[in-house]
Amino acid sequence: MKIPSLYILIPNEGAVIIMFSSQVMHTLVPLLFEGLKITLLVAITGIAIGFIIGCLSGFALQSNNKFAKTISGVYVWVIRGTPVIVQALYVYFVLPKIFNFDLPSNIAGIIVIAINSGAFISEIVRGALMGVDPGQREAGLSLGMSNVHILVHLVIPPAFRSALPALGNQFIMSVKDTSLLTVIVVKEMTQQAMNYASINFDYVNTYSVLALFYLALLSILMLLQKYIENKFNLKK
Repeated sequence: MKIPSLYILIPNEGAVIIMFSSQVMHTLVPLLFEGLKITLLVAITGIAIGFIIGCLSGFALQSNNKFAKTISGVYVWVIRGTPVIVQALYVYFVLPKIFNFDLPSNIAGIIVIAINSGAFISEIVRGALMGVDPGQREAGLSLGMSNVHILVHLVIPPAFRSALPALGNQFIMSVKDTSLLTVIVVKEMTQQAMNYASINFDYVNTYSVLALFYLALLSILMLLQKYIENKFNLKK
């Protein structure tokens, strides 16, 4: 099947032509789809682990256990206070050097997304728990419910609903953060585009197609986020 060429004229001081030729589309698009698989693998796996870390850390920040609260507070402070790209370099280059082991780039990428998203999710969870009406717990105690039952039935459901928009935003941010993993050679979409551009020197067309890929992907994720939010709002 022949892929048609697409020409876009952008007026400027001099005319700039973005030419999505059949050659570019035929070669680059399959590479980006390969990168998309890695992007989604790293993002979904990383944020799934990060969600677990964030929930545990968020509960710890709200607990009366000083040790757990301190550990969680230091973790959040360190991760939120350092850029993702520095975390990636540290996980991929420094930790294997210190502990003398090999770490595949994809695994390193998942670890980076997990610990980074976990720190932000912990704050989301902490804020959501703080937003739950204290009367819920008091009502549960008055009915003779255990702390576990109060947490599961009266605290977590409203906290989760209130945290859902922020969790969706964090997932989208984590997908975008995967582009920074090019520094540790994770072969996601940006790395694939950079490799292609370095061979063909066609930077304008390559990065224009890459931008459209990200725009399409993130638009789909934003629509999915809205759908899930509306679905849960109906159950309030």
